[in-house]
Amino acid sequence: MPAPDRTGTTDVLVLASASPRRLDLLRQIGIVPDQVRPADLDETPLKRELPGPHARRLAQAKAEAIRAQVPGAFVLAADTVVGCGRRILPKAETDEELRLCLELLSGRRHRVHGGVCLIAPDGTMRLRLAQSSVIFKQLSRAEIDDYVASGEGRGKAGGYAIQGRAAMLIRAIEGSYSNIVGLPLFDTSQLLRGAGYRW
Repeated sequence: MPAPDRTGTTDVLVLASASPRRLDLLRQIGIVPDQVRPADLDETPLKRELPGPHARRLAQAKAEAIRAQVPGAFVLAADTVVGCGRRILPKAETDEELRLCLELLSGRRHRVHGGVCLIAPDGTMRLRLAQSSVIFKQLSRAEIDDYVASGEGRGKAGGYAIQGRAAMLIRAIEGSYSNIVGLPLFDTSQLLRGAGYRW
């Protein structure tokens, strides 16, 4: 997709994320950030921190970290957290973590919490938290083995990617699909419009 025509505007949008999925989602609604600057943060949950507050805190911390590098720009940051009850699931990096996530999610409903933070050029901060519900089918050992072997869930919150092969393991969702992928587009577009960003 070609970059938007920014003629006559001074708006600069910086995406504070390394996620190619978030970049693709923004492009889906016609937004191409002027810069992509990932924030390198410790994403370890605080003691007794719940999934929703964790997603909000990290989104805000990412936006604040990058804003110092690009004064005068719109800075957009997000974080996606999969929560099963009060428990925060990891971004699975090993086969063992993937398997544990899938075993926990099998046959259950869980929530995906999407924190979004936008800092406008004048320093005004806007925060949103989107929540989506996902129900997995009861997974057989063979289904878990196959999904782990695919490698698709590595580095993904909760150990799965709904936009990929995991779609055939999910019975139902409630709420924003794009939030489960990595960025709630409705909330994000509302934040940008409310802050005066034009695209």
